[in-house]
Amino acid sequence: MAIIDLWGGVECSCNRVGEQFFDQLSRNGHWERISDLDLFASLGIKKLRYPVLWEHVAPQSLDTPDWSWSDERLQRLQQLQIDPIVGLVHHGSGPVYTDLSNDNFAPLLAQYARMVAERYPWVTYYTPVNEPLTTARFSCLYGFWYPHQTSDKAFVRALLNQVKGTKLAMQAIREINPAAKLVQTEDLGQTHSTKLLAYQAAFENERRWLSFDLLCGKVTPKHKLWNYLIQNGVEPTELLEFVESPLPPDIFGINHYITSERYLDEHLSIFPLHTHGSNAHHKYADVEAVRVKGVERTGIKNLLQETWQRYQGEIAITEAHLCCTREEQMRWFMEVWGAATELKQAGVNIRAVTAWALLGSYDWNSLLTRNNSHYENGVFDLRMGNKPWSTALVKMLKSLSKTGKYQHDVLQHKGWWDREERYAYWHRDVYISKPTHKPILDKKQRPLLITGATGTLGQAFGRICQDRGLHYHLLTRAEMDIANPESVAAAVARYNPWAIINTAGYVRVDEAEKEPGKCYRENTKGPIVLAEICKAANIQLLTFSSDLVFDGKKATPYVEEDQPNPQNVYGNSKFLAEKEVLRILPEALVIRTSAFFGIGDRDNFVYFALQSFLQGNPFEAVNDIKITATYIPDLIQNSLDLLIDQANGIWHLANSGTFTWAGLAQSIADIALLKDVQIISQPVSSFRLSAYRPHNSVLGSTKSYLMPSVESALQRCIPVIMQTIARERTALEQNLFPAEEKLSG
Repeated sequence: MAIIDLWGGVECSCNRVGEQFFDQLSRNGHWERISDLDLFASLGIKKLRYPVLWEHVAPQSLDTPDWSWSDERLQRLQQLQIDPIVGLVHHGSGPVYTDLSNDNFAPLLAQYARMVAERYPWVTYYTPVNEPLTTARFSCLYGFWYPHQTSDKAFVRALLNQVKGTKLAMQAIREINPAAKLVQTEDLGQTHSTKLLAYQAAFENERRWLSFDLLCGKVTPKHKLWNYLIQNGVEPTELLEFVESPLPPDIFGINHYITSERYLDEHLSIFPLHTHGSNAHHKYADVEAVRVKGVERTGIKNLLQETWQRYQGEIAITEAHLCCTREEQMRWFMEVWGAATELKQAGVNIRAVTAWALLGSYDWNSLLTRNNSHYENGVFDLRMGNKPWSTALVKMLKSLSKTGKYQHDVLQHKGWWDREERYAYWHRDVYISKPTHKPILDKKQRPLLITGATGTLGQAFGRICQDRGLHYHLLTRAEMDIANPESVAAAVARYNPWAIINTAGYVRVDEAEKEPGKCYRENTKGPIVLAEICKAANIQLLTFSSDLVFDGKKATPYVEEDQPNPQNVYGNSKFLAEKEVLRILPEALVIRTSAFFGIGDRDNFVYFALQSFLQGNPFEAVNDIKITATYIPDLIQNSLDLLIDQANGIWHLANSGTFTWAGLAQSIADIALLKDVQIISQPVSSFRLSAYRPHNSVLGSTKSYLMPSVESALQRCIPVIMQTIARERTALEQNLFPAEEKLSG
């Protein structure tokens, strides 16, 4: 049986909030980068969902269209032999001279569609309006987008205008190209609920089909929502026009996300305030079903089966995307691909699965209502230097497009949506306490080996790998001595890892001057041994280096291409390791970083500063050395993504921002809202350190913008550290003053 086609898509929403248009193509840079199309073609995609948006081509008037951008792009797609699925409106309300509630929306859209077809008569596939139901809800039921209305009547009119516009647009297009096909997309989910709210769930589960039902002429007086539509201002003749002259999609495009399935519950007190809503009868919370224990998700396979049974038409999954870590993105896409493949083999007419948001997207966490620069990476990551970075999904998609199959060790574990830790709430009607069953890892699954089990970084890697569902073994020196080839070879033979992460090493910078032999053994010989054995066993290697490989004479931040010139034993041990590891194993990933801090480690600058501030003690800090600080969770999350992406060479990962140690201490106090702290600012010479410290060891990067700011990291970790300090103080007081003594006192 032929494998399913791989399609692609660019997030191209051009929605309006008030008088402002939020344009994804400008934000993701694709507006200026035609070279992206060649990257897309390299995946082996058959079709590309691609914008020729009304708002872009004719923003002020249909009389003055500007085709220059779309001319160039569509011509290139022809050369690349990729069929575009042309979108005309994508979560928009149209240009300024119309909107979803305006009677002129549908006829004007049809006029624009005819102009597109005349310009590009060879284009066959069209999506005149993306997700009409979803757009109508967000614009005219919830009021998030223009025209910002909040009533069922406004929602119904917006939906009908979009579906009318779709029908009229396709009729106009087919007058130019009779072979043109409609690929109609809609976000398809399922609503679950308590017994009390079953009526609301039933309504929403019927409403989700309305875009398709209207186009297929299924909304007759017998339809479950006929009365709802009539009561909210639709004339019977408007609905009967679709019955008498339907325009069913040639391909039913199903967009599905983990959050597409919802759960409704009237017990408001157990849910966050932002989830609360209401209808005319009840107040209730609306949350992601995947987060509720006792609710079983319908899942993409069952939803596709429902679509097939209802319409018996050709189906494509036209959006499949997840905002998460790299391996979870891979797991989600493979779950969707697997479900589609199984259904195709069972006789369901599944055409394709679309790798959506090839370039990622911006600010969907606020439903495109704010410009917060919140980026979700896609198949290509835009945070990596000057061009889109090929993530691990690129290799996966290339394999799927050619063979329909792909294997990677990270895919052997369940995604977070199928693991116990996903739950935040419980379903009161059906939930009964049962023993939990943690997913059993396949013993054949190859793990990550992580060295340095007793160190801060190793411990943190273990915790985060556990959270991410990455099978790992955290090894002590007794279990694997990295400077002993026989010990490393034995551990590799025992565990058969797919990668080794080296967090072990000698970390005492000043003591290294007195015992250089120990420092070089752990920091230089150890990584060299790992590189040699990883090369022989074809295993990936990630090891860490330091900002202290630089001499500090540069005035600006050091980047990956700058020449190291270490001035102390510790820095030299790291520099020698870098050179030899990459000579032996060019595929190795070497990450330079600096000045760790985190919530699980008491031996770091942030903890010491807060402890002194809270105790009212003066805190001494250096004022003539510039550094970058690194929040351990940010470092690990991005390091793991790069490892899975098979990045190699030297990378700088440190949170953005330049500080002296004294300046960092002041920022800690400011973010903690601590006033009247005493910071004693002194030059480094007054500390009489054994090892030389460069006066500038700030790390910058020409390769990535992955790490958030130091301020962002401090805002996330300081509250947790302060709680830890408070608990420690309470425990100390209780030990010093037992309860009976306090009472007698």
